[in-house]
Amino acid sequence: MLSEVFSGARPLVRFRFCAQGKIWAACFSLLASPFLSAQTPAAKDSAHFARTADGKPDLNGIWQALNSANWNIEGHAAQAGPILELGAIGAIPAGLGVVEGGKIPYLPEAAAQRDKNFADRVKLDPEVKCYLPGVPRATYMPYPFQIVQSQNRILISYEYAGAARLINMGKPTKAPDDFWMGWSNGRWDGDTLVVDVTHQNDQTWFDRAGNFHSAALHVVERYTPISPDAILYEAQMEDPKTFSQPWKISMPLYRHLEKNAQLLEFKCVEFVEELLYGHLRKKTGP
Repeated sequence: MLSEVFSGARPLVRFRFCAQGKIWAACFSLLASPFLSAQTPAAKDSAHFARTADGKPDLNGIWQALNSANWNIEGHAAQAGPILELGAIGAIPAGLGVVEGGKIPYLPEAAAQRDKNFADRVKLDPEVKCYLPGVPRATYMPYPFQIVQSQNRILISYEYAGAARLINMGKPTKAPDDFWMGWSNGRWDGDTLVVDVTHQNDQTWFDRAGNFHSAALHVVERYTPISPDAILYEAQMEDPKTFSQPWKISMPLYRHLEKNAQLLEFKCVEFVEELLYGHLRKKTGP
């Protein structure tokens, strides 16, 4: 019945009808449908994606995620931030979440640790101390990053803290040690860049909500062109010390199209020196 009433109706007419009625669920569905459909991810269009001389998708450029995953990769409502004195400036924006299935499958003890991390996040979040963000967090922090692609190696340079990682595209190599940004070996699966990331240390988090991992974390990233200026980014996490099963995140990444697009400098170490080392300052006087 409602679908017949609304068939062909303009959005303004639909809104007036719903505002006067009481069937809110049905009205919301009808009102939202044109807007929700507009947000549906674009169909894969790698045929129109620029390619390098060897025929691979050309990922060169400056990219950025446009979501609130750095605050919390799980779905979350808008809320006050941990420092109330900052008011709206420090508030947390709402987010639909990027975890497929909605929830991270923590082991019971790990879930308890995540809650402790969240409660004391102002002191414990590695981002507060300008530590390197690790993978996949570096991808969806609120800063752009640049991909520089060649046949044998791919460099990803991040604006945040001057972080960088070099992806080996040749025969897989073994990591000599653990690293903040891990050890990356890549390959092409059709038009998808697949990156196997191992040997990250256990000092990085997934977001500002306390979601974390152990040094056993294994990440498999997938970068798939879905339009000339968008990439579908997927990352599967496996860590038997922290999670009961592998889990996955996904999101689009967008190319910066400004004529003067470039990475600017955000070397945050100097911003946290007082926080980290102020207590070591030599005191004078009695």
